[in-house]
Amino acid sequence: MNAHLNWSQIDTVLLDMDGTLLDLHFDWNFWMDVIPQAYASKNTLSIESAKEIIHKKIHSQTGTLNWYCLDYWTEALDLPVAELKRELKHQIQVHPEVMAFLAALKASNKTVIMVTNAHRDSLAIKLEMTAIGDYFDELISAHDFGTPKEDIAIWSKIQEVITYDPKRTLLIDDNLRALQTAKEYGIAYPLCATFVSPKLDKIDPKEFAHFERYSEIMPG
Repeated sequence: MNAHLNWSQIDTVLLDMDGTLLDLHFDWNFWMDVIPQAYASKNTLSIESAKEIIHKKIHSQTGTLNWYCLDYWTEALDLPVAELKRELKHQIQVHPEVMAFLAALKASNKTVIMVTNAHRDSLAIKLEMTAIGDYFDELISAHDFGTPKEDIAIWSKIQEVITYDPKRTLLIDDNLRALQTAKEYGIAYPLCATFVSPKLDKIDPKEFAHFERYSEIMPG
């Protein structure tokens, strides 16, 4: 079902970052191409062999905090992952209409909280290359708690940083498992962002309310 938000019932907006606010192609390209190329070069492997190894390693950590942890991958792959990411930072792109949406949230006096599974080093690079950080009341990385958004515990842990009423809270995310745990916690408005990149397939939102462009859900 398409999103129909009654903004008068929403005080707090929880926002994911990668794929939701930023073009996911930066991260997709980094993990699917750049890291395998670096791994192949370091270990004298063919790019095909390196991709197979890397993809298996990444798949083995799906749904865990390690999947997002630059420190974990630096050690697991023996590569300077954060440095390699920083070299490509010029490719980071904000989705169309995002800045207008963030400005509209501020103008509507909503409490705006980023909740990302991204590692703090990755978050720092994204904030350096975009102007999104200025619009948030709080920037939370799941690594702060040692718990990914796929774990329902994170939604109560956030309350220790900034108090919010789940019944008057909107979560926008492209991660269906995160939306599901938020729904189970009691967050009233879990909303799927289906457009993650012009170069990648749209997310299938399953049963979740969803939108493609931020103009569809702009606060009045």
